[in-house]
Amino acid sequence: MAFNRLALAVALLAVAASAAVISAAWLDHVPLEIASKLDSSSNATARFATDYGGVTSAPPPAAVLRPSSVEDIAVLLRFVHGVETRVPVAARGNGHSVHGQAFAPDGVVIDMAALGNSGGRRRINVSTEGMYVDAGGEHLWIEVLEETLKLGLSPRSWTDYLYLTVGGTLSNAGIGGQVFRHGPQISTVYELDVLTGQGELITCSGESNQDLFYGALGGLGQLGIITRARIALRPAPARVRWLRLFYTDLDNFTKDQEFLISKPDPIGFDYVEGEVMLNHQSVDNSTFYSNQAVESINRLAAEFDTLYFLEGAMYYDSNTVVDQKIEGLLGELNFVPGFNFSNDVTYLEFLDRVHIEIQRVEGNSTSSTRVFHPWLNLFLPKSRVRDFQIGVFQGILHNINPTGLVLLYPMNKNRWNDLMTATVPDEEVFYVVGFLWTAATVEDWRSFGALNDEVLGFCQQHGIEVKQYLPLYTSQGDWERHFGSVKWEKFVQLKRRYDPKALLAPGQHIFAV
Repeated sequence: MAFNRLALAVALLAVAASAAVISAAWLDHVPLEIASKLDSSSNATARFATDYGGVTSAPPPAAVLRPSSVEDIAVLLRFVHGVETRVPVAARGNGHSVHGQAFAPDGVVIDMAALGNSGGRRRINVSTEGMYVDAGGEHLWIEVLEETLKLGLSPRSWTDYLYLTVGGTLSNAGIGGQVFRHGPQISTVYELDVLTGQGELITCSGESNQDLFYGALGGLGQLGIITRARIALRPAPARVRWLRLFYTDLDNFTKDQEFLISKPDPIGFDYVEGEVMLNHQSVDNSTFYSNQAVESINRLAAEFDTLYFLEGAMYYDSNTVVDQKIEGLLGELNFVPGFNFSNDVTYLEFLDRVHIEIQRVEGNSTSSTRVFHPWLNLFLPKSRVRDFQIGVFQGILHNINPTGLVLLYPMNKNRWNDLMTATVPDEEVFYVVGFLWTAATVEDWRSFGALNDEVLGFCQQHGIEVKQYLPLYTSQGDWERHFGSVKWEKFVQLKRRYDPKALLAPGQHIFAV
C-alpha cells in the first residue's frame, strides 16, 4: 500500500516547477454571463496553488471563478462538462486543506468566499419553528454560530476550529469533541443543495435523492459542490465549565475517556477530547492555566516521558447543577490527584477557543515566517491503541521535538451513519489520533512528513487498520482499501452518475482520468 505523502509532495513541487503549461484555449469560449467573473491573472491563480498545509504545490489553475450566485457556478460546470478539453474544477472554501485537496491544476478553482460576500448579506436563515438553519456552503461555521446565537440556538456538533466552511467540513465529516454524543457534523444535516459535475442543482435529503445526499456527505467533493445545508439546531447553553485533567499512564487516560463517552445526556460531559504530551513536552502560559498551574504541570512533565490530558466540557445554565454534576463525575475518574484545572467561559468563548488562542499567539509573535502544517489524522480502532502507543508514541516518536499538538480521543461508531461516504473503523469505539505538526522550514516539514509515513508504514506492517481522516492516497487501489469494496463500488457508481467526466475535486487524487 502506497503511503508516501512526502514523495507525492516533492513530485508535485517538481511538476509545478518544470511542467509545460497546458493550453487553456477554452477560456476564450466561456459563457458571457461568467466571463467577467473568471480571473486568469498570475496574481489570482498563484494564491490558489497553495493551501494551509504549505507542504504541497502544483501548477496553478488556469482561472479563478468568483461567483456572485449559485447559478454562476452552475453555468461554469455546464460549460466545462460540454467542452472537449478536460477542465478540472475545485471548490475552495477557506483554504484549510493540508495536502492540496482543493487544487485544480490548469483548471478552475471556485472561490466560494466570493459567493458569501455577494450582495453584502449572509446566506444564512434560521428557523425557530423547525429548529434548523439553512446555510450556504461557502459560509464559515463561526458565521453560522453568530446567526443562530441571536435566537438562542446553536448547531449540535462542532469542529475545534470554526473558521472552516460548511461545505468543506460536510464534504469530509466535521469532527470534534461533541461527536461521541451528536455524531460528526454530517450526522446533523437534514437536507442539501448539491451542484453536480454536469451543473445540475439537486436538492436532496434522507427522503429525496437519497443516493446523492448520503454520497455527498463525507464524499470529498467528488459528487458535487454543496451550496446549501439544512443543519439541526438545539437550544444554546449560557456557559461552559471547561476542564483539563492530567494523567501519567495511558490506561487510566483511555479508560476515563471511554467512561465519559458512555454517559448519556444530560449526565455526562458535552465535549470530550484529549492530548498526548510527548518527551517531557511542557505547557506554556496560555489563557487557560494560572502561572502556578503551569509550574506544577511542567514539573510533572519533567518527571514523566509522556503526559496525557483529558479535556472535557459541560454546558450549563445553572451554577449549582453543574457543580454537582462535575463533582460526581470527577469522583469516578483516575487523573493525577490535584491535577484537575478548570475555567468558566461563555458558550461562544468555548467554541471559538482555538481561534482565540491563535490570535493570542500571533499577537505575541514578532515573526512573519511562513509556517507549514504537515498534518496526519487517523481513526484508530480501540483494540489497537496500546500497540499504537508502544510502536508510535514510545517508538517512532521517541526523542523527537514535538512541535505542535498530538490529539487522542475516542468516538462512538453508532453516532456515524454508514450510508454516508465517510468511513470509520469497524469497532464500536475508535480513537482520533491527530498529529498536528507545525514546521518553520522546508527541512522541518520533510522531517515531519517522513515521520507521518513511518507511522502509516508501522500500522500497515502490524495490521492496524487505521482510516485516514482528511485522507491522502496516491492510487485507486489505496482508495478502494480505504473505503472497503462495498462502499467503494457504490462510490464509483455515484461518481459515474453525478460527475461522469471526473472533473470535480481533482486534488483528492481519487479517480484516474
